[in-house]
Amino acid sequence: MKTTQILTAIIILIANLCHAQYVIKDGSDLLNLKKVPQEKAYVDHNGPLVLSGEYLYYSIHCFNAQTNNPTNISKIAYVALVNEARDFIFEHKVKLSKGHGYGDFFVSTEIPSGRYKLLGYTQWMKNSGLSQIFKDDIVIINPYLVDQSTLLENKTDALTSISTDAISVSDSSAITIRTNKSTYQPREKVDLNIKNYKGALGHGFYSIKVKRKEEIAIPPSLNSVTYGNTYFNTDKEIKQTIGDSIFLPEQRGELVYGTIKNSETGLPAENLPVVISIPGKESLLKFSKTDQNGNFYSYIRKDRKNPMAVIQVEDQSETYTVELGTPSHIDLTDLSFANFILSKEQAEYIKNRSVLNQIENQFYSAKPDSILQSNPIDIFNGGIPEVIALDEYTRFPTLEETLVEVVQFAGFRKANTSDTYIRIGQDFKSYDEEYNDFPAIVLIDGVFIPHHEQIRTFDARRIEKISLTRDQFRLGQKEYQGIISIETFDADFLDTYTADNSLIVPFTQPVAKKNYFVQTYKTGDTSFNRIPDYRRMLYWNPNLNIQDSSYNFEFFTSDLEGTYEIILNGFTTYGKPIHVIKEINVSSVDLN
Repeated sequence: MKTTQILTAIIILIANLCHAQYVIKDGSDLLNLKKVPQEKAYVDHNGPLVLSGEYLYYSIHCFNAQTNNPTNISKIAYVALVNEARDFIFEHKVKLSKGHGYGDFFVSTEIPSGRYKLLGYTQWMKNSGLSQIFKDDIVIINPYLVDQSTLLENKTDALTSISTDAISVSDSSAITIRTNKSTYQPREKVDLNIKNYKGALGHGFYSIKVKRKEEIAIPPSLNSVTYGNTYFNTDKEIKQTIGDSIFLPEQRGELVYGTIKNSETGLPAENLPVVISIPGKESLLKFSKTDQNGNFYSYIRKDRKNPMAVIQVEDQSETYTVELGTPSHIDLTDLSFANFILSKEQAEYIKNRSVLNQIENQFYSAKPDSILQSNPIDIFNGGIPEVIALDEYTRFPTLEETLVEVVQFAGFRKANTSDTYIRIGQDFKSYDEEYNDFPAIVLIDGVFIPHHEQIRTFDARRIEKISLTRDQFRLGQKEYQGIISIETFDADFLDTYTADNSLIVPFTQPVAKKNYFVQTYKTGDTSFNRIPDYRRMLYWNPNLNIQDSSYNFEFFTSDLEGTYEIILNGFTTYGKPIHVIKEINVSSVDLN
């Protein structure tokens, strides 16, 4: 019941969306907003020290700040890395599933050595400012650049001390880590067991990492237990009042929004239909309509495959300017950084680690991660299209001629007028429906074509195939008779597409979900015998959902000897933080 009230409150507010930030109009608005709990986030990662040529892996957990349960409010979170100048090195958009998501970032040689901050947040959290969002220190060392001054200077305004007691705290009362022994040979299999002793009280979402213990003295990353104590007193609800601006939560997916203005008068264009298309083989169509302030919005729930968006106004009676909205960044003025300083004694260690990274990256193609395939997007919404491969027919020069001579049931109507449209014949044998004269939804390489007249003479020699369905569709408040999807050989229609009252813009994609490579050495398999193995990260599982009493995993050690830490971080479904750590040794000398 409470969840329904929260979502209803959000929907009411979204319906009145004006900008990236919504202005609280009155007491009713404020009351609705107060019903929506604030959120908080924790980011587990493989820092705090990362060298050029290495990956920064992360897993983000987002919570309802009132109950500490996984959030059901935001469906999108953000993980960002900023430098001491408060510049964003990256800001990843992460899709959340039951409040959890993950990603990674390759630290290239273009990123200078320095002190950085890893941030985790949702748009909703930004309303409570810097104190609400997750923050942890990252140190990047780039040995390929001459200038290391940023890490050689003592920053007087930086954090100079961190409580060792708070950092080292661990809780293994519910979850334990076991291995079949404590010392392993290089390239030996490790049997890892995760045991849940608390039944339902131990159920939750966790991440597991096995990494080489840091040889450089540096404050460790923020673990889940320390995080639970540090962020215990975060805001439970927004503190804004009537007349203040707020960021709205992305509770139905990726929020795409913007403004339409009349180009001649500069005034907001009210009540205008807007079509948003995500082009490509698996295209997406979304409909919106501007409000009294000329603003439009829509949510994208599905896993789109293209980083571009095409926003178009169907009305051609006047000229309009289309602008895509972008949320503003949170104020980072008061952000502080740890006072890590490089010493001359560390030079040899950094050099050796960099050499091993270069060797490891040379063989990356033999150890690739794989991107998880998302559910395919069906533009026909379950309908079975008729597919016409044009190379199987006599070719005609234009699209109009091709529809007449090759494609059944489709053709141009009211030719040579501004009202020209493509119509697909109705299927009266399969459907008992009244006659209509609705236009078809027309797509070329996934780009929605609002005005069919402009493609009558389109070069049909570029077309590979045409797919169509004769079902009726409704897009927004407009009815359509069928969909015709045209695919070119080069899939490059967007590259040259221009239309009045339209905007083609990059639209940042959420990070791709991956299956991270797990190195194995099987008996009799010699494929890796001549490939060096200098992995510092032996195992990374960013999304372990514990629902049973015991889990078994295996991974293999690398050629890099030393002490490794097996670290489990996460939270039970009741919001209790769990942090467990166990060390193992890798040595060519058997010490067992």
